[in-house]
Amino acid sequence: SAPFFSRPLRGAGEERSGERVSMSGRGAQPNGSLPPLVDRHILTSKTRNDVGVGAFAFLFSEIVQYSQTRVSNVSELERKLADVGFDVGVRMLELLVHREKGGKRENRILGILSFLHTNVWKNLFGKTADSLERGTSADDEYMISDHDLLVNRFISVPRDMGSMNCGAFAAGIVEGVLKSAGFPARVTAHSVASEGLSRPKTTILIKFAPEVIERDERLGS
Repeated sequence: SAPFFSRPLRGAGEERSGERVSMSGRGAQPNGSLPPLVDRHILTSKTRNDVGVGAFAFLFSEIVQYSQTRVSNVSELERKLADVGFDVGVRMLELLVHREKGGKRENRILGILSFLHTNVWKNLFGKTADSLERGTSADDEYMISDHDLLVNRFISVPRDMGSMNCGAFAAGIVEGVLKSAGFPARVTAHSVASEGLSRPKTTILIKFAPEVIERDERLGS
């Protein structure tokens, strides 16, 4: 059976207060000419610069269902979603480096992780991630956690799909950003029960390649 939405989808303009996915850009130039393509709003509306959560959820559900018809098990489905997210991450890096960093790229681990936790999350999901932590058992592991990740908010996973986690899409985005920025890593999504939360939070586990750790140590010496 397929993952299904646990609540009715809201159409554009029917989101709960504050629930919109930000896709901000800059407006027209002072002389009235159009800005470069990468500086333009993704939407053509002059009054909105974001995408309704209902529209995003509907599109994402279609991606999940389309991907499910082309796989034979849960692991392959998560890999498909991660592959889609990877392509998004590659494009987001180029867009945000131009828009928000003035073309400057990060060359340290903490710098690129902060960029993901703040810039990428805010532009894609309308808020920063809830936490950024370093692993306690390995120096090459870091975790980005979101208590209410948008791609998991409306999804109810059937029992026969076990530990299926649509957060794989977000993990793919993170991996795409990191690899394009020169920080190859293995990135996976995990559901983690947390006290005080009605549902498990999503933790994106990042394990950097050895050469990334070695380079960061050289730059810090």
